[in-house]
Amino acid sequence: MTDILTIMRTSAVIPVLVIDDAATARPLAEALVAGGLRVLEVTMRTPAALDAMAEMKKVPGAIVGAGTVVSTEQFEQVMAAGAEFIVSPGLSQGLGEVIVRSGVPFLPGVATAGDIMRGLDMGLTNFKFFPAETSGGIKALKALAAPFYQCRFCPTGGITEASAPDWLAVEPVECVGGSWVTGGTMAEVEAKARAAAALRG
Repeated sequence: MTDILTIMRTSAVIPVLVIDDAATARPLAEALVAGGLRVLEVTMRTPAALDAMAEMKKVPGAIVGAGTVVSTEQFEQVMAAGAEFIVSPGLSQGLGEVIVRSGVPFLPGVATAGDIMRGLDMGLTNFKFFPAETSGGIKALKALAAPFYQCRFCPTGGITEASAPDWLAVEPVECVGGSWVTGGTMAEVEAKARAAAALRG
């Protein structure tokens, strides 16, 4: 099984996907992968999410994970649907310990030093900085990262095509999460994915 750091380093941008209709999932995944974004985070925010993950997993080269996982029940559901990694908006001890024990690549959300210390206690060193912009932006992440030199981050939340390069230039940032790549026709999505993939020189 691939570890979460390898997944983070696969693409400069991880598309954060809110899928309302599972029928759109496979074409969307095909466009994103064709554009060079192989790591796809399907958020558990809609009833179609589990079916969407199953459809996206049919796309060669796609690495499909589940986002917005907030309970052990959801974790069991997404694992049954074939999730290859798990992203959560925060880090609770109960859910965190269950996922860590499973060995599945896990990217929990953190916004404070206490969050990061809780993760370190669980043996985690890779985190989603969320919500990135409203938690103080790049200045806040740099301040947090300094004492936690061993940690790597994927900032998500409010990041745009325009601001992504600035985030990616921060040393402990491996990738960013964003939804700007998902709008428009499939040709437009592929073009935006190609531009996003090129952000890591």
